[in-house]
Amino acid sequence: MANAADYKYEYYNVTFPAEYVAHVEINRPKKLNAFIEVMWLNLGAIFKKLSHDPNVRSIILTGAGDRAFTAGLDVQAASQGQLTAEAADGARKATALRRHIFEFQDCITAIEKCEKPVIVVMHGIAYGLALDMSLACDIRVSTNDTAFCVKEVDIGLAADIGTLSRLPHSVGNASFVKEIALSARIFGSDEALQHGLVSHVYADKKTAVDEALKLAALIASKSPVAVFGTKEIINYSRDRTVADGLNYTAIWNAAMLQTQDVKDAMMSGIQKRQAKFSKL
Repeated sequence: MANAADYKYEYYNVTFPAEYVAHVEINRPKKLNAFIEVMWLNLGAIFKKLSHDPNVRSIILTGAGDRAFTAGLDVQAASQGQLTAEAADGARKATALRRHIFEFQDCITAIEKCEKPVIVVMHGIAYGLALDMSLACDIRVSTNDTAFCVKEVDIGLAADIGTLSRLPHSVGNASFVKEIALSARIFGSDEALQHGLVSHVYADKKTAVDEALKLAALIASKSPVAVFGTKEIINYSRDRTVADGLNYTAIWNAAMLQTQDVKDAMMSGIQKRQAKFSKL
């Protein structure tokens, strides 16, 4: 099992509740888990580390406390940082902001690039950055009380950390995407489920986390080679043609079909036993 002592990051609790399963909890509940800069930097570092940890095969992401998964960006803190920094002229300030935005984007994209599947559990307030993060996850679930909002237009911004790029691929309804992004209206889990933003809605946070852990444990019991390849190919194919996806799959499996995992999985089926797979 992975060592929790190796994952000491400010504003996060990282635990390992089951074999090969990691639980990343955003931990700033008194501020509704709103993000300041160190939080997104640490988030990126955590997921990059988990991605290469051979003792981890699946991950769940949650927010501490009862009130919010995350209220998004801590606007007060942001207003005292890069957004108001002085620069010699417009070009230099734009360059500094561009670099800052790319760094922020990369930290959130680290979730999507993580080799291990990530299940996010949203509850309570899930505004702005909550959508950016959850859309970078592989599986999304929520609770009956979750309140979603693409909040950025209310603070004079176009959402720039991933929502506007990933949301259309996730829900497949351009009208719904534009409606919620342009209006910044709050919507609930019923709409999120209706449009495919989440795959399950649970009565409360405890139930949602328990079910996410069961699913994470099930995924962790599979071949890590097969799981890694499946996530990689789905994400690759999302932004490309069917032909490109098929070609990439053939190239990927030309290597991966040679693994011992395939033999072990087949034999376990024949012998009617649970397969055990080596670490990746």
